[in-house]
Amino acid sequence: MSDSDSRKKILVADDDPVVLDLLASYISSLGYTPVTVKDGLAAVKELEKLDCSIVVTDMMMPRMNGMELLRYIRRHHPRTSVIVVTGYDRTFSYTEVIKAGASDFISKPFSADELEAKLNRVIREQELVRQLELLSISDALTGLFNRRHFDAKIWEEVHRAHRQGHDAFLLLMDVDRFKEYNDQYGHPAGDQLLQTLAGILTSCIRTNVDWAFRFGGDEFSVIQAQIGWEQAMDTGRRIMEKYAEHEFSTTSLSVGVARFIRHEGNSWQEDVADLVQRADKAMYQAKQGGRNKIIADNESSPDLG
Repeated sequence: MSDSDSRKKILVADDDPVVLDLLASYISSLGYTPVTVKDGLAAVKELEKLDCSIVVTDMMMPRMNGMELLRYIRRHHPRTSVIVVTGYDRTFSYTEVIKAGASDFISKPFSADELEAKLNRVIREQELVRQLELLSISDALTGLFNRRHFDAKIWEEVHRAHRQGHDAFLLLMDVDRFKEYNDQYGHPAGDQLLQTLAGILTSCIRTNVDWAFRFGGDEFSVIQAQIGWEQAMDTGRRIMEKYAEHEFSTTSLSVGVARFIRHEGNSWQEDVADLVQRADKAMYQAKQGGRNKIIADNESSPDLG
């Protein structure tokens, strides 16, 4: 499920069918899709399937009450916001609920306007958090992900590839003669070159499957999975060809490609470092071999002819 899909669904938990229907009706009228359950345990099961970004829950429910559900969500789904609905008896105070991790609190009886205001506030806060997170993992000049996010993403992708039994590839590339270009045409022109290359990378990879990064300076990287050697090499060649079309003076690209290998006896950290090192070595072999080349890592590549 995409992030946008999860934001459209709101999980609602209440053992009173009248209140449950009322909440679902209000939520539908606001343009969201309610997913209704009758207690906390059912909510837990739905959360594993739906990955909702917001939960609206009653406090007094059988099997697992709202406070127990709230604590479960805080432990296992920390990015999910919870709006608590309390009954007339106010068994749980506002302070108790907020301290336990709820984003907001509604007392019965409530109106559609009140629910809408609470939901809108939570959604604004979530969007602000997303924007701040995106800024922290993005390169300001190119808009690509930065090295910090690369370090997290490569770990995630090689684990997924190993678990699912498919290959993961790393492409490292460097702009040949970039310093000369910068010295001759100035830093604004150099920035434009890097921005253009970033756009080329984005256009040559699969959205939400492959990942492009500014690795540092004039070095860039791409992580690809669920493909073979020829496809990984083709991606590198396509990037080089599109870059050459822009004719940035005497600059070109040198590209190194390596496949993730899980070595017996190595830690995951060692194997990730090994992958980066092999891709980096292949890239420098391309530079030393005359530049404007793509080289496959010898250790992990088949005979590509």
